Amino acid sequence: MFNRPWSLSPAPGNGDRRKRPFVIAISHQKGGVAKTTTSLTLGAALAEQFYEAVLLIDLDPQGNLTTGLGIDPGTAAHSAADALLSDKKLVQISVRTGMQGLELVPSNPGMLNVSKQLFDLPGYEYRLKSCIMEEMTAFYYDVVIIDCPPQLGPLTLAALTAADLVIVPFQCEFFAVQALENVLKLVRVIRNKTNPGLQFRMLVTMFDRRGNLHTNVLEKVEARYAESLFTTMIGVDSKLRESQLVGSPVLLHAPRTRAAVQYRALAQEVFYHVRRQHLQAA
Repeated sequence: MFNRPWSLSPAPGNGDRRKRPFVIAISHQKGGVAKTTTSLTLGAALAEQFYEAVLLIDLDPQGNLTTGLGIDPGTAAHSAADALLSDKKLVQISVRTGMQGLELVPSNPGMLNVSKQLFDLPGYEYRLKSCIMEEMTAFYYDVVIIDCPPQLGPLTLAALTAADLVIVPFQCEFFAVQALENVLKLVRVIRNKTNPGLQFRMLVTMFDRRGNLHTNVLEKVEARYAESLFTTMIGVDSKLRESQLVGSPVLLHAPRTRAAVQYRALAQEVFYHVRRQHLQAA
């Protein structure tokens, strides 16, 4: 892991400028639903298959996304706090990962108090969006994926205000499904207050086909939210946890495992969603 040298090309003219990055927030107010795993592996799959430059932003003070990419949050020189609370640009503080085209704004101890500091700033909900859409950053990245904290607070609100799409991972278990409605209520609030164009999709994770529990719960979720569900489901796969222990995306650690195949399929769904949005905006 190492800092990418600050040697980007000059900003292009209007005729050459890329479309702004498509911003995806991964959010759920319940822990243990593969939120961070989805952020990491979806980002890796998009970089592997579709995009030249994907940026992951670890907004969780716990720093699990950072750790999962082989970086010790305690030694990370910068974090999103440097961009949110000062004049640092995301493109300046991002670091390369072991996967071509995938970069990370890590978490570090500076994130522990950023929620309170951010809340005291006027218009704090829009600060992350401004950081992402800043000219150099917006020019460099195709897609930005934000790993949100599980708590509802200023960081999550800022992430959802910046996002074009929020992906809500969930297990087919009672408490995770029960929390879905709270997430959707939050999406409606964000649409009314700060981001009217925010879209959402739900992703089934850690699906276990053994027995009837997950299948029965899935049938109930499909009956209520069918149009909002990704077709792809992520099954239980020990290689995902193993890859996090070695600090490498499962696409590199175990590229033929079931989870790697499923996250590649999810990336394809996301890619087509992004392309439709760009065509509609053209």
